[in-house]
Amino acid sequence: MEDARAWITLNLIPGVSPHQFVRLMARFKTPDAVLGASQSALEEVLGARSEIPERIVNYAQVVDIDRELKLIEKLQVDVITLEDPRYPLRLAEIYEPPILLYARGRLEPADANAVAVVGTRAATTYGKLVAERLGAELAARRITVVSGMAAGIDSAAHRGTLRAGGRTVAVLGCGVDIVYPAHNDKLMDEIIERGCVLSEFPMSTPGFARNFPRRNRIISGLSLGTVVVEAGRNSGALITARRAMEQGREVFAVPGKVDSAKSVGTHALIKDGAKLTETADDIVEEISVHLEFPEIAEPEQPEPSVERETKLEPAGDLDGLSNIENRVYQILSREPVHIDTIIGSCGTESAETLGALTLLELKGLVRQLPGKQFVRA
Repeated sequence: MEDARAWITLNLIPGVSPHQFVRLMARFKTPDAVLGASQSALEEVLGARSEIPERIVNYAQVVDIDRELKLIEKLQVDVITLEDPRYPLRLAEIYEPPILLYARGRLEPADANAVAVVGTRAATTYGKLVAERLGAELAARRITVVSGMAAGIDSAAHRGTLRAGGRTVAVLGCGVDIVYPAHNDKLMDEIIERGCVLSEFPMSTPGFARNFPRRNRIISGLSLGTVVVEAGRNSGALITARRAMEQGREVFAVPGKVDSAKSVGTHALIKDGAKLTETADDIVEEISVHLEFPEIAEPEQPEPSVERETKLEPAGDLDGLSNIENRVYQILSREPVHIDTIIGSCGTESAETLGALTLLELKGLVRQLPGKQFVRA
């Protein structure tokens, strides 16, 4: 961390943007030289009216670098600077790349083969299921899934990837020591264990709204393409898609119901040229020429698909099911089915059907969704 001390210090100083940092480095060559420069020399680069030169000269009074380093050490955070060979090359190529990345977990070379899956926080059941399925399908092709760990589509994409045994990277709009949203604490732990959590923001930075557009450029910058699953007219996911376009990356969009407000943004993207996306095959078809390891374009067996419920092994053991349990299970699929439909299809008493659903849940074969809807686990 001592090697990165000057980098971390500059990143802590309020107002020092990546663009300003690049200008300062072009003049002074190293972060240590920037911190040791005179105010007049700094003003030659940033302008006499800027408050930044004075803050840099007086950085010891402006930032608490020792506290930052203690937090980094306590949580075993890795700091990856722009000059570090581990810094993702694709991210370094964007306009205003982050000065540095705080990382919990680990980045791997294979993460160069990454696709972002993003969407609205207020996702529908359909949107969450699609995001989970895409995450699993991309994981089967050994493609890293990048998202923002927000509620809704982001979390579903991470979970789908992890359940399929794949790698996923979460980019935060806060410090990596903060769980945002708070209910994603277990998800964050799992991502750290089997992937990586990243942020450009210093430790303990709250999740301010203004941070998320900056976060979004990193999500798209790490990725070969960005998939938007659900997005309203003003969804932040559309900002990520725009950043991807500006960065020369592919943009994909999943179609939804024509009368759903959550589909307005994705349908607008399709009209503007984003590729209509139903499965991971639609994504791989576009990015395969850019993959670092081309053989990963072929999915591992069994191959997930639109008809995933007929090809995936069940989460639990089907042996030993009673007649009513088996009947209920056969009615269900990966698409949500309302309890009334299940009861009507079974032709049995509602109490008997509900009892069978409870037992199936306990056996890990069925999952209940909001609105008294059920799907196969």
